[in-house]
Amino acid sequence: MPRARSTETRDRIQAAALELFATHGIRETSLRQIAERLGITKPALYYHFASREDLLRSLVQPLVDEVDAVIAEDEARHGGDEQVNARELLTRYFDVSYKHRDVTALLLRDIAPLGELGFLQNVVDWRRRLTTLLVGPDAGVADRARAIVALGGLGDCLILLADVPVDELRTAAVDAACAALGDVGAAGPASTPPLSPRVDAADH
Repeated sequence: MPRARSTETRDRIQAAALELFATHGIRETSLRQIAERLGITKPALYYHFASREDLLRSLVQPLVDEVDAVIAEDEARHGGDEQVNARELLTRYFDVSYKHRDVTALLLRDIAPLGELGFLQNVVDWRRRLTTLLVGPDAGVADRARAIVALGGLGDCLILLADVPVDELRTAAVDAACAALGDVGAAGPASTPPLSPRVDAADH
């Protein structure tokens, strides 16, 4: 089954690249190093990815697409002119970020090369749109600042508390984010159960 083997090789390349990017930095990691880590030739790697930038995009784009989908769903549901249930939205945002936590960590640690590919602007756009959803489009500076702190702290928890089991981490991180929001954003109990099924069992 050539296609299955090809997909497996592509997945192995992405996993090795992510590990090396995290350990040595994106700019300090070459395609030759990735190929050597896997015991394959550079032409075999080039069959799947034309460049380091192409490989990097393949790692980050799924996170971008899924976060965009989460935000767009709430924007469509609320018409962009009313606040959402903050706890529910933050839980969904946590689950997507946790699913792609290695890429999330890379976005936070190695900003410059990802910024050159336009991904930093994606993060800025997420924060703006999420802030609007959490505190409303007409919120004052203090309320927007609380939302920004809540979102930034939630992301930092994925990195600094990486050894904590996901269910415990989700509860603690979302609770803390809601506490940062205070009474803003209707940060009450979620109307839906935690979204743990979205997190792959292999990620625990």
